[in-house]
This record gives sequence, structure tokens and C-alpha cells, in this order.
Amino acid sequence: MTHWLSVIMPIHKGAGFLDATLASVVGEASPGMEFRCYDSGHDGGAARQIALRYADRLDIVWTETPELGPWTAKTNRGVAEARAAHCVMLHQDDLWLAGHGGALAAAVQDLGEGVVLSLGPSRFVGPQGQEVGLWHLPFAPGRHDGRSLAQRLIVQNTVAVPAPVFRRDAFMAVGGMDDGLWYTADWDLYLKLALVGAVHVRGEATTAFRLHGQSLTMTGSRDLADFRAQHQSVLDRYLPRLAPLPKGVEARAAASVAVNCALAAASRGDMGSLVEAALRLVRLGPAGWGAFLRETGLWDRVGARLRLRLAGRM
Repeated sequence: MTHWLSVIMPIHKGAGFLDATLASVVGEASPGMEFRCYDSGHDGGAARQIALRYADRLDIVWTETPELGPWTAKTNRGVAEARAAHCVMLHQDDLWLAGHGGALAAAVQDLGEGVVLSLGPSRFVGPQGQEVGLWHLPFAPGRHDGRSLAQRLIVQNTVAVPAPVFRRDAFMAVGGMDDGLWYTADWDLYLKLALVGAVHVRGEATTAFRLHGQSLTMTGSRDLADFRAQHQSVLDRYLPRLAPLPKGVEARAAASVAVNCALAAASRGDMGSLVEAALRLVRLGPAGWGAFLRETGLWDRVGARLRLRLAGRM
């Protein structure tokens, strides 16, 4: 069989959500898709047993990787071993929604002729899969110059992990994911890819990003100094490469880091960083506030989490 898409799935203690993830895939999968699962274990084989129940409907390639802890390392191995020329990432707790199979086929057709990456909006869902909001992209549908898109994406990563489709050769050429960036490696990857080719943006949200208390988004932000360093390292790496930047971009990027860190701290009862974040926002001035909200997707991200908290689900 000729494979046209490789779905890379890094797994770690994945039994809690993997059944729902694979169930969401079954109706959208088609011949020529392979699902490469890399499991670092620590669950007594529970995740593997779940995957085996889908082996008659999905082309699953299961690999035990106890030596690979970071999700980035498992993703790098998966892309290196992929049999298709195009890849997507799917984490053990995220979902494919109705129509995603067709969106993937169309995205693969859009890649090529200088286009290395296809992006789409996503939806937020809660621990039980309940929808809690749309996660917009700050880009219009269609083809974009990669560098110009990166000059807006540098303000904030607004791309959900299950949404992008990328060319395997481009991923390998830019060095794949940085294992040192446990939180911002996907953001780093999209920026790297955008700097080597054009980006196509899809208009429909056909994936879901799950919010829950054990996600890396929640647990990783507990070390606030490292959380800040993860964001700052991306700015330090790409702001010089993207110069000259449009007016206000660097200030909005710095304000975004301050806001993200303040919100992470506030979620744990530390309100001290909110003052710094507020001052950063004030300095943007009225002309910068609208662009900041669009480029950060702040209302989408905060609103989804607030709805879950108010419902007692986070």
C-alpha cells in the first residue's frame, strides 16, 4: 500500500483518553493513512490494549519506546520513520471532528509548489469531550507568505497540535522538534517551517484540543520560571530572524509572554504577575490592543478555561 499520510502519536500513560481519540479517528480515516504510535509506557500496557481494539480498522504501527520520554523525541522518531510524504501530529487526548478526513486530503493537495505547512483552526473540548469554544486562527483562509505569517505567529502560538499538516521533507530539513522545548516545541516548529516556505490556512475547524487537569498545558506551567523561559527562548530565537518586524509586533510578543505567565501564576493563586502584565498591555496603547487580542486569541483561550472552571470540570 502507498501511504499518503502518517499520523504521529506520542503516547505516555495514555489510557485515560486514547479510546476516545481513536474512536474519533475511525470515521475519518481512509486507506493510505498510517497511525504511528510511540509509547513510553508506565501504564502496564493499558494504552496498547486500547489500540489493539482498533487494529482491524486503522493501520496502527505500535512501537514501545521506554527510552524516549519527551513527546518531542517520540514525534521526531515518528516523522523520521514515517512512510508517507506528509505528516500530522495527534496527541493521545485530542480529537478529529467530522469532516477532518476530507480536510486532510485537501490539505495534502495544497502542499507542494513551495507550500510546506497547512494550518487550521480548532475547537476546545473539556475532559468529557464537551465543546467549550472555538480556537480561531488570526489568519485568513488561503495561501500566505511564510515569513509574513511568522511575523504574526511570533506574538502567540494560536495553532492547536492536531490541526497542522506538514511535509515530511521540510520537517527533516529544519531539524524537527527541539527536545529542549517541552512546552513551546510545536510553536518553534511552525515558525521554522514558515521560514522555509509558504503556508496554507484552512477555514474550518475539524480538530479538537482537549483541556484537562493532567495535560502538559496545565502541569507544565507549574514551574513558572521554566514556563517563562520556554516562551522567551522562542522570542529570542526568532525575533532577530524575522526583522524588520511590522510596527508593534515585538511589544505585543513581549506582552503576550507576560500575560501567559501571569495567567499561569494566577491559576495557582499568585496574583503578583498580573500587575506586570497589565502594564505591558497599557503600553501597547489603544491602537495595539485590537491586534494583541486577534494575534493571541486570548478570549478564546481564557474563555474556554473559564467555562470549564465555572462548570466545575477543571
